[in-house]
Amino acid sequence: MNASRTVAPVTGAATRFLGGAGLLLRGFGMYVRSPKLMLLGVIPALISGALYLALLATLLYFVDDLAAWLTPFADDWSSTWRGLLRVAAGLAVVGVAGLVGVLTFTAVTLVIGDPFYEAISERVEDRLGGTPGAVDVPFWSSMRRSVADSLRLVALSALIGVPLFAAGFVPLVGQTVVPVIGAGVGGWFLALELVGAPFQRRGMRLPDRRARLRTDRPTALGFGVAVFLCFLIPLGAVLVMPAAVAGAALLARRSLGQHVEER
Repeated sequence: MNASRTVAPVTGAATRFLGGAGLLLRGFGMYVRSPKLMLLGVIPALISGALYLALLATLLYFVDDLAAWLTPFADDWSSTWRGLLRVAAGLAVVGVAGLVGVLTFTAVTLVIGDPFYEAISERVEDRLGGTPGAVDVPFWSSMRRSVADSLRLVALSALIGVPLFAAGFVPLVGQTVVPVIGAGVGGWFLALELVGAPFQRRGMRLPDRRARLRTDRPTALGFGVAVFLCFLIPLGAVLVMPAAVAGAALLARRSLGQHVEER
């Protein structure tokens, strides 16, 4: 059925918004009840953790050399003052590296986890009866399309995000209205991004996603805003992403008029 002819539910917008948030909760439920899904969801974080621990160990091993390289002007100082300065420089290097690690850990984990999250999405659909209209898309073609669609979403979100950032400096409005609008915009783009895998399995692209989710925008916003708020929690993206992927499979099926009850 053409997306433009899809009939939106007749329930109120607030009810549909809460129903969309409930899809994330259902995603959590499906995730925690399946040991296989939980294993798939934990693997990316374990890989990232091992990688970052190795990098930290390497940094600590070479930190004295780095501190000396950063403070060549102290070579002629007395050993006491030179030692104190280089201890401070070493601590600063470790501190900055730790901050960068915290800020990048989530992003790296999500990149590493992409094939695992794709597997979670597919297994959720299998539990719901399979993927109607599935097409066989070669891996590299799927990857190119996914990257292209993601770049388009990033560009669109930036076009909206920059004015919102500027509006955040407006007294009162920037502290009340702008955060609400920002959560709505961020939630919408998260919903569009997260349903990418289910739509790609059906040979559908970003315009198809947008058209389908628009037919029931409150549900899509409810789901996306719930995920967005969870992602604001430190490491929330790593912990919530598997459940968000499972919930996105439910959202995609609902937007396509397919049942979302387990068989």
